[in-house]
Amino acid sequence: MTDPRSVIAALRDGRGLDGSGAALIAQGLADGSVTDAQAGAFAMAVLTRGAGEKGRVALTRAMRDSGHVMSWELPGPIVDKHSTGGIGDTVSLILAPLLAASGVFVPMISGRGLGHTGGTLDKLEAIPGYICDQSEEQFRRIVANCGCAIVAATTDFAPADRRLYAIRDESGTVESIDLITASILSKKLAAGLDALVLDVKAGSGAFMPRPEASERLARALVQTANGAGCRTSALITDMDQPLAYSAGNALEVAEAIRVLRGEKGALRDLSLALSAECLRLSGQDANRLEQVLDSGAAAEAFGRMIAAQGGPADLLDRSDAYLVAAPVIRPVMAHAGAVSAIDVTALGHAVVALGGGRVRADERIDHRVGLSALAKLGDAVGPDAPIAMVHAADDTAADIAIAAVQASYRIGAPAAVGPLIRDRIGGDD
Repeated sequence: MTDPRSVIAALRDGRGLDGSGAALIAQGLADGSVTDAQAGAFAMAVLTRGAGEKGRVALTRAMRDSGHVMSWELPGPIVDKHSTGGIGDTVSLILAPLLAASGVFVPMISGRGLGHTGGTLDKLEAIPGYICDQSEEQFRRIVANCGCAIVAATTDFAPADRRLYAIRDESGTVESIDLITASILSKKLAAGLDALVLDVKAGSGAFMPRPEASERLARALVQTANGAGCRTSALITDMDQPLAYSAGNALEVAEAIRVLRGEKGALRDLSLALSAECLRLSGQDANRLEQVLDSGAAAEAFGRMIAAQGGPADLLDRSDAYLVAAPVIRPVMAHAGAVSAIDVTALGHAVVALGGGRVRADERIDHRVGLSALAKLGDAVGPDAPIAMVHAADDTAADIAIAAVQASYRIGAPAAVGPLIRDRIGGDD
């Protein structure tokens, strides 16, 4: 095929998408030879008729190959993790150094927050001096020396996805599983990975709250990534409550440091589980992960990475001095009872309203603000036990956030708490 209209017509008529058609569309998206009208029609055809499993693999590969694809010569496997996003999900800041201290290399290309979920890069930029935008030469050097790096994608990576991502929003095709899968994986696979683990959230704070939708996305991601040549599995994990006790950039960095220093809880448990999955996929021993975390080796690797990317060398020892606190910190009170349900998406929107997230990509973030001491399902709350602490820039913002958080919690009989890890989707499933 040499005309994008024939690719669109084939999809429209239910004949699917082949490798040459996917390559034509991806390259045309990258170089501009596919018009916005054609790109919108392509996205709508994929949404309404589907690309099929082979077509999804072909599109992912073509979008990956529309830009630079890295290769590595390092003395260990190249692995990474991707999460579909949640509240209090700071796993990347723990997993990357934990895996680095376990002998594998983690070149993590991450994104910023948009909507109700936070972004890994926004969290790291709460650390004074931390530079997310690294050249490829610097990125390679940091990964080689520290075992891990967490950076922003350059314009060289998957340029087809950058354009299609915007067009999907404008054309009402965001929810296409095929396009979501190709978008996520094209950027991750451009990093030259040997193995990838996906954390697909389900529950009230997830991008796809319904369990069946989360499972469908997880299966599509795993099948496609394996089909594109990267060993991949997925864990479907709970987002009916915040993963951590904090939501907000500096607050989440502080909590990640506490976990690296030995603090227990769901954030630690999921970080260990996803790290173990990464090691197993890459043929490494996962039995020593807890020992590596408890020994302080992962914390040391985190400190080296932060310093290598421009942050303070003594962040771990003096985090309170570097992670600036909000000027207003107030409790969120509730009547006596137990937490029976949480609207986790609403909590995320409360953080955004405080200034801790963005609705538009060009908005600035206040790294100081957010929520801490978040009550979990089943916790007893009341006059002496607030459901959260609000960290705000001023009293007016705090008042609004307090009302939003109160509305996000249902207080009544203790709730039955489901498992943190709901399911595993392997490459052979």
